[in-house]
Amino acid sequence: MPNMDETEVLVAGAGPVGMLTALLLTQNGIRTRIIDQESRTAGHSYSCALHPRSLQLLQEAGVTSDALEFGRRIDSVGFYEGSERRAEVKLSELPGQFPFALVLEQSALENLLEQKLRQADTRVAWDHRLSNLDMDESGAVAAIEKLGMTGRGYGIPDFQPGVQERLQTRARYVVGADGSNSLVRTRLGIGLERAGAPQHFTVFEIEVGETCGHEARVVLDDTMASVLWPLSDTRCRWGFQVNPRQEGDDFPQKERDRMVVVEAAGEQDGLHLLSRFLSDRAPWYQSPIKEVVWTTDVQFEPRLARQFGQDHCWLAGDAAHQTGPVGMQSMNIGFLEAADLVDALTRILRKGGSKDLLSGYDRAHRGHWSRLLGFSAGAASADTAAGWARRRAARIAGSIPASGADLTLLLKQLGIDFQAAPPPATRPA
Repeated sequence: MPNMDETEVLVAGAGPVGMLTALLLTQNGIRTRIIDQESRTAGHSYSCALHPRSLQLLQEAGVTSDALEFGRRIDSVGFYEGSERRAEVKLSELPGQFPFALVLEQSALENLLEQKLRQADTRVAWDHRLSNLDMDESGAVAAIEKLGMTGRGYGIPDFQPGVQERLQTRARYVVGADGSNSLVRTRLGIGLERAGAPQHFTVFEIEVGETCGHEARVVLDDTMASVLWPLSDTRCRWGFQVNPRQEGDDFPQKERDRMVVVEAAGEQDGLHLLSRFLSDRAPWYQSPIKEVVWTTDVQFEPRLARQFGQDHCWLAGDAAHQTGPVGMQSMNIGFLEAADLVDALTRILRKGGSKDLLSGYDRAHRGHWSRLLGFSAGAASADTAAGWARRRAARIAGSIPASGADLTLLLKQLGIDFQAAPPPATRPA
């Protein structure tokens, strides 16, 4: 029988949402353990755009000032259809301390969060995989496998990755921030509702011969979306939605989330493919391309969990939802979920609050996602909206790097009405 240890909250998953959850819990004086089956933080330069409300939450956690040193400020989003610029939204007109989005490498964000966790005497247990979860009236018992290299054979052992030790942790509550293939969600028996077909994107990170500016640019045609994110003065990232590979298609289909570096011998192929996309989707883009740094294919499946948890186990981030990458909303709204869930758990564990607070968390955030993904009435164009915005209202809502009240305000700039979910009872409006 494995040894049993105890904690108040076990966080499964040490991506950005999981680490922020653990950090806020620790800062609220809640005994917290966080585990992840990976061996370290993100190792490649995946980039994320932090929404204004995310920057405010990270500021409260003591992270934003450092993030600003590594990131690229985004003040506006321009919308295009083919060669025509149709509209723009100005994040710079938002109220609050951070009227902009911030693009930075996910590895940098995760490293900053992990550093703050260490300073708060909470360490991520890397190479620890949640393998099972049982619940009773007082909480949950998590079976955890400690991963590592194990030797087999005699004499000179053959070392292979495997399970070094089996552990158990009893927790009052479990937070599943363990991604789209969440074991926590699976053990709870919570199904997913699909909000459309999978979205496939081909992504290029490039070096250009002129400044990239501080505006993100989104191209929306009848069926496809493309997005340009500035990363620095001379580096930016293009993402092009593509049809799933059909027999005879000549662009590469790679494994999901596999990062492929463009070697010198294949650089011309990457440039040729990028040039073709730009000619078809964004003929207005004329920046001289000096280098294709890397390219990859990724897939996203818009979907929503039928509930955000039950009893002593609750979900946040990609464990509960996924959407397309254009507005980078899944992770950012996951930050809001983390903050609201931490508030609810703190009230329950420290102030005698009712467990109904968690039901309020479920209603509010699932309601917001239902509107954003189109399961219920969401974005609607007003009479003042231009014809292009009226036709694209629902897709525009998912393409803006903002959430909550900020998203409502930015959509109003285009004459689009969007009612954000009311804040849960755990947080002030």
